[in-house]
Amino acid sequence: MEIRTSRIATPSSKPQDAELGFGKFFTDHAFTCRWSEQKGWHDAQVAPRAPVPMDLGACVLHYGQALFEGMKAFRGQDGQVRILHLPFLANRMRNGAARLCLPQPPDEVFMEGVKAVVNADRDWIPHTRGCSLYIRPTLIGTESFLGIRPAAEALFFVILSPVGSYYAKGLAPVRIWVEDAMVRAAPGGLGATKAGANYAASMAAGLDAKHKGYDQVLWLDALEHEWVEEVGTMNVFFQVGDEVVTPPLAGTILGGSTRKAVIEILRHWGVKVSERRISMTEISEAAASGALKESFGTGTAAVISPVGEYTWKGRDIKVGNGDTGPLAKRLQSAIQAIQYGESTDELGWSTIV
Repeated sequence: MEIRTSRIATPSSKPQDAELGFGKFFTDHAFTCRWSEQKGWHDAQVAPRAPVPMDLGACVLHYGQALFEGMKAFRGQDGQVRILHLPFLANRMRNGAARLCLPQPPDEVFMEGVKAVVNADRDWIPHTRGCSLYIRPTLIGTESFLGIRPAAEALFFVILSPVGSYYAKGLAPVRIWVEDAMVRAAPGGLGATKAGANYAASMAAGLDAKHKGYDQVLWLDALEHEWVEEVGTMNVFFQVGDEVVTPPLAGTILGGSTRKAVIEILRHWGVKVSERRISMTEISEAAASGALKESFGTGTAAVISPVGEYTWKGRDIKVGNGDTGPLAKRLQSAIQAIQYGESTDELGWSTIV
């Protein structure tokens, strides 16, 4: 696919790494590519980031045909720029697009578009360890109409944001409220897709948890309100005895690239990993007996987020001694070493840009 490129006339001033935070700044350029039933994928370009003209009748504004992905580009000590799990995420967007009845971006659109805009804004990639360039590919229905049917026109775009740590306190353990009234996803729904609607549905519970003094929400299943699903916008792991447990991907949980990476690393290390259902009752009993050694969330934004305490039905469930555990620390170090090219990528996650 031919990708046209035009550069911004006056580049923006770049923030210092120390002031980045997460998602506050955007780079100068974006990748866009349009799709229609008549033309297929067309008009691929990297151009100065600007507002997108859109009719007020665009279906994304009325019927929520929107999904996105998230990944990061890292500047290694060797000078190379690496993106982890790029083919995995391209395929995950295709699966999500099919579920939302949107066109599925082929690799020449998704992967080449990501690489083209990252190359255009390479000088925005932070140099400080712990910082990176966040990449947000997004797909929306743009046809203007009122009626429940798939859009005949769509837009795929990629924007970039230099970021620091997702949580200001870094790898310090977080406190989690276990939500047993509202639900994130139900069987047969959109839980396994990175649809914008999932995040809108999660905001009320997340805001309520923060008002109560917690950092995030642990989501339970929609039927019994007993079985663990996700923590905030992350997959979740528990170390119970010598077993590391994470809920299985059964249609209501988004299968994250960092989840996949953690499972692969742990098995590579010889650690027993089980993808099985785990209930709050089992977690509570394991904490009481001392078998619950660690728990942590995994995601692109935070990578590893240790959990120090869960609150469930009025009871505080302490994880281990409440501090960041050795397994979480080791995983964070191992993944970061691959991100920054400091160790050999034996599992083949990296794409060099």
